[in-house]
Amino acid sequence: MGLKGILGFEYGIVQAPLGPDISGPELVAAVANAGGLGLLRAPDWDDPDYVRERIRKTRTLTNKPFGIGVILAFPHKENVKAILDEKVAVLQLYWGECSKELVLEAHKAGVKVVPQIGSYEEAKRAADAGVDAIIVQGREAGGHVIGQDGLITLLPRVVDLVRGNDIAVIAAGGIVDERGYVAALALGAQGVSLGTRFLATEESYAHPTYKRKLIEFDQTEYTDIFGRARWPGAPHRVLATPFFMEWKALPSHENETNQPVIGRTIIHGREREVRRFAGTVPNATTTGDIESMAMYAGQSIGLIKEILPAGEVLKKIVEGAQRLINQQFAPVN
Repeated sequence: MGLKGILGFEYGIVQAPLGPDISGPELVAAVANAGGLGLLRAPDWDDPDYVRERIRKTRTLTNKPFGIGVILAFPHKENVKAILDEKVAVLQLYWGECSKELVLEAHKAGVKVVPQIGSYEEAKRAADAGVDAIIVQGREAGGHVIGQDGLITLLPRVVDLVRGNDIAVIAAGGIVDERGYVAALALGAQGVSLGTRFLATEESYAHPTYKRKLIEFDQTEYTDIFGRARWPGAPHRVLATPFFMEWKALPSHENETNQPVIGRTIIHGREREVRRFAGTVPNATTTGDIESMAMYAGQSIGLIKEILPAGEVLKKIVEGAQRLINQQFAPVN
């Protein structure tokens, strides 16, 4: 039994665009080389030259197609132009309106458009805009979470909505292994998008301490205490670290702007101070009080037991899903 790919990729497994720069060329190329859809993450500011450089660097590591994720809530027009000029296979969009004009422009450049949505209404608007696929994100997901519905209820509704429209539906939120993949297929998805599982890989650009915490902790919480000033009204799911548990009742008028600096980092080539309660996750360059920084993670964190190469993660999920389908769900003769 073969697990059919999506959007021309070998397998229906997407590596989510991990922000702000955790999914770099090395991770994306490793996923692409293993037959999945790897997604870079564009900066949260316009820097088309840097975007081109990231795309070209990835192309030196793989000859397979890949994509790039753009957050529409931040300046992005020049970045999108660069992405379309470079004819990257997939433009993934999140947190904003995916317009018909943008879809047409991308299609003219031969680029497929895949928004991530968190509600039925948002899925309807995306389908009307003529997108190629829709990532349905459940509230179980790590990082920034746009909707309130669980994946198991939202996913089938979106599948029914786009039936016959030639739009692939991809499930996201709490999926880390073959069981989650097969469950998503049973609910009508053609593929799955994994964030936290690919965060915990050798090629991810996350700080080693952050990776270690993904193995150590098995609880997450849905909150809004990180990055309130920079990205207001953007709740997120984080690891329930001692720092978070101590501060999770932070009064709503407080934000990172008047907080002490707890570290330094380089994000997409720019040096930054990290203040307490900033929404910035620690990457490989980050120094300072790592344990007090935001650490995004999905609800299925308790299922991740080791840091693996990204290609191995993909292979294990595909082979495990094939085995599961053949052994447990094959028709009895």
